[in-house]
Amino acid sequence: MLLSESLSFSLQALRQNPVRSFLTGLGMVIGTASVILVVTISLTSQSYILDQIEGVGSNMIFASYEVGLEQQSTASVNADFIKSSDVQSLREQLGPRIVAVAGTTSNYDTLFINGKEERLMVIGSDEFYKPVRNLVILAGRFLDASDVELRQKAALMTEKLAKRLYGSQQAAIGRTLKLHGLQFTVIGTFREKVESFGQSEIAAETVVIPITVQSYFAPVERIDPLYVQVRRPEDVESVTREVHEILLSRHRPGAAYKVENLTGILNAAKSIAGVLTLVLVLVSAIALVISGIGIMNIMLVTVTERTREIGVRMAVGASRRDILMQFLTEAVLISLTGGMIGILAGVALPLSAQFFVDNLRIPISTVSIVVAFTVSSLVGLVFGILPASRASRLNPTEALRYE
Repeated sequence: MLLSESLSFSLQALRQNPVRSFLTGLGMVIGTASVILVVTISLTSQSYILDQIEGVGSNMIFASYEVGLEQQSTASVNADFIKSSDVQSLREQLGPRIVAVAGTTSNYDTLFINGKEERLMVIGSDEFYKPVRNLVILAGRFLDASDVELRQKAALMTEKLAKRLYGSQQAAIGRTLKLHGLQFTVIGTFREKVESFGQSEIAAETVVIPITVQSYFAPVERIDPLYVQVRRPEDVESVTREVHEILLSRHRPGAAYKVENLTGILNAAKSIAGVLTLVLVLVSAIALVISGIGIMNIMLVTVTERTREIGVRMAVGASRRDILMQFLTEAVLISLTGGMIGILAGVALPLSAQFFVDNLRIPISTVSIVVAFTVSSLVGLVFGILPASRASRLNPTEALRYE
């Protein structure tokens, strides 16, 4: 029997029991769609997590003074702190391999907000702080070189603080606020590109001023932390070591500095996401196997119900191979049709979500589609062999007498 004839007989048999055929293929639809959806969700989550880490600065190195175990005099410890001269030395020695180096100093001041005195984080830095920390300017501008060099009393404030004090970002520009007894003019408002939830030096209500002005209010100069933005990801590890070496070379023996980067966190996130994807795909594959068992079960019942039909076909000349081919084709048809519908559903659902959520990028894995289609084909073939083989081994004489 030709493949076209086998296909025609199979389609006719499936149309005779549409509800049963639909329910049999439904498991394959759900299983195939779940494979694609699970991989898509995993990839989207992985992309989101990595984007968040990279938004903080995947090429960023941060350094700070680390108190050693040995008891040192106050003068020695003060001398060990990272200084502005260290920042300048790093800029000169690291050269084109970096985007920028920025030092920060922090302290607190009080400010009246809505008639209530509150503590406020005040950060001193320079024009390189914005690119290093991936800050987003919401209104106005950031500090420039002249603000730092001329010790201008210019200030930027976080989004939340601007809204609390002045009602909006734009309304804050040009206003004055008193810090450390001096009047500062607000030149801009900003936010972190990726929310660090208070895990960085930037709090929800923070003011940034020139580091040259901030130094007036610090009894001892101390840069903490120091940030270095590396130009290329492959240079992060080598530059991290070099930053550590430069800091050690510029201070007395025994001084300790902690110099770290986010590469380890980024690699750990990638590894976790990869393992999670594999586990979820295996769970979805189990759903496909269960669907295949359902197809085999229904096909075995179908063989029993159609025993007389099989006997008639054998009596008029159909070979055992023809019977085997017909029932195997039916199983593969159910599996493939369910798989194709499942693939369409698994692709359509994530793509449609992008129309309802702004700035949502959902990656569709081509590999998951190929795997889902291949598995659905194999499921129909593998789990259809037993029912087809059973049908082909029926005795024609006994099959004709079956009621």
